[in-house]
Amino acid sequence: MHMTACNELWPICGLKFSSTKLTFATMIYGNSALFDASALHRQTASAPQASIRAPSSTDGSKVWKLIGATSALDDNSLYCNLLQATHFAATCAIAEQDGEVVGWLSGYIPPEHPNTYFVWQVCVSDAARGQGLGRRLIGDVLARPVCRAVTTLQCTITHDNEPSWGLFTGIARKLNAQLQQVELFEKDAHFDGLHDSEYAVSIGPFSPEKVTALTSA
Repeated sequence: MHMTACNELWPICGLKFSSTKLTFATMIYGNSALFDASALHRQTASAPQASIRAPSSTDGSKVWKLIGATSALDDNSLYCNLLQATHFAATCAIAEQDGEVVGWLSGYIPPEHPNTYFVWQVCVSDAARGQGLGRRLIGDVLARPVCRAVTTLQCTITHDNEPSWGLFTGIARKLNAQLQQVELFEKDAHFDGLHDSEYAVSIGPFSPEKVTALTSA
């Protein structure tokens, strides 16, 4: 796979970003990991804090509707979300508030990289902003037994998705880990000009003990 990497090393928010070539398992297209805008803009929360749990099969349609209502996210089929909520429930998470689904995280551990958790999508509704919910969803999954061997967090983000960069730089800071990026899927070579280039982001290695820093509100 041809990749054009940025040739710079620069500090952002106290972190070092590097264009060092990374080794990634094959990633499913679908996405700039989405975001919790509250990582950048805190609001005074009057609503109760959202609770987080693993999904079940009956959550698939709710997740599909939440993603469909989020214009910045690439749509998946309902069947895809049903499979995520069943076959991949151990590495996905759902957030509820006042009986409504207000947050979703899908991800998986690549079979050839058991020390890596790859974030496919993160989605937080407007009703739940201001709680650090995107970070908490990721922390909830990383704290599960299935992720006990995970020391690296990966995702892909488009260059102009500032909220996602804010979310993941914040996570890297809390994990006290380096964040590296490299262009993975190019706009013309991989997307036929129909989608902006996706940058592979890798955070780690980090100590599993640091994960608790992600789960607090």
